[in-house]
Parts: sequence; C-alpha cells; structure tokens
Amino acid sequence: MTSAFTDSFSDYTRQLAATATRANRLALENAESMFGVQLKTLEKNITATSGFFGEIVQSQEPGTLLPKGAQLARDNLARWASAHQEVVGLGLKASEAFSELARQPFAGAAGTGRR
Repeated sequence: MTSAFTDSFSDYTRQLAATATRANRLALENAESMFGVQLKTLEKNITATSGFFGEIVQSQEPGTLLPKGAQLARDNLARWASAHQEVVGLGLKASEAFSELARQPFAGAAGTGRR
C-alpha cells in the first residue's frame, strides 16, 4: 500500500515538475519575444531621430525643419503604439498557452477517472 502511494506521489510530482518547466520555458520565450519587439521599435525610433538631428545640425535654418520634426514625433508614437499592440497580442497568446498548460493535468485526470 505504501508503494502504491509513493508511486502515485512520484507520478504527480514528476508531472508537476514537467508542467512547471514548460511554464518557465513559455514565460521566458514570451518575455524574449516582447523584449525583441520593443527593442526593434526603439532601434527604429533612435535611427529616425538621429537622422533628424543630423539634418538639424547640417541645416542653415533649423527652424524650417519644425514640420519634419513634428512628423517624426508622430511616426515614433505610431511605432510605439504598434509595438504595444503587438506586445499585448503576444501576452494574450501566452496567457492562452498558460491556461492550456494548466488544463492539461485535469484533462488527463478526467480521462483516467482520477481526481
């Protein structure tokens, strides 16, 4: 009887460890994806802004570049908004994957008659 309990406990422990490992891997992959999106957006914004500053430095009349600066600010904000939407989408996908991961042990237990 003790052997059956120990085997059952070991199976549950193994399953919990495997699920925790998958959850950690999923969380790291999601964080990496989110960070990548934000980093690419930051890189694009810095490149665009640096180019604009270069134009200001080389311009004889920097005041004439004001409309271009306003457009640059709008473009940068649009890129950030787009990146934010993508990050939210990645977060939703990750939460769906986490919920599926949480449901798996229960689906297996329901199929075998265990609770």
